[in-house]
Amino acid sequence: MSYLNMRDEKLLPVVVELNTLLADYHIYYQKLRNFHWNILGENFFDLHNKFEELYKDAQLKIDEIAERILTLRFHPMSKYSNYLKISSVEEAKSLKSDKYMVSEILKDHKIILGQMSAIIEKAEEASDEGTIDLIGSYIRQLEKASWMLEAWTKKTSDKLQSVMVD
Repeated sequence: MSYLNMRDEKLLPVVVELNTLLADYHIYYQKLRNFHWNILGENFFDLHNKFEELYKDAQLKIDEIAERILTLRFHPMSKYSNYLKISSVEEAKSLKSDKYMVSEILKDHKIILGQMSAIIEKAEEASDEGTIDLIGSYIRQLEKASWMLEAWTKKTSDKLQSVMVD
């Protein structure tokens, strides 16, 4: 007897997208570790700590995504060689500037957010509220992290959009 009120054939597209997100997060996680270890320069302390914060968060999400796949009664992908084949996130070289590293992370966030949107779409079709809830919270968190990293790239004289007229 199934504890889920969903049919496996409707969940299969959700699981495929979740496995893709799992692959994306594994490559993203390793990239963050790479940058954490190899950051140099005047922004070392800020970015060393930020990259550690981000990879610890990614590590938690990797486990939660795999556990969601298991909850849906499928096995999560678990071979790194498979992750490299299906991930849209790409590996990065180590010895790069702080600005390059942050721009790479922001590029990855865009990819990951796109994958999360694909999951939400498939989960809605399957009436999979648990996955929608999980990924919705991830979207909010990743958008906030992206805002903060993007703010780091700006000059103090830069302005955001305004709906108010000065």
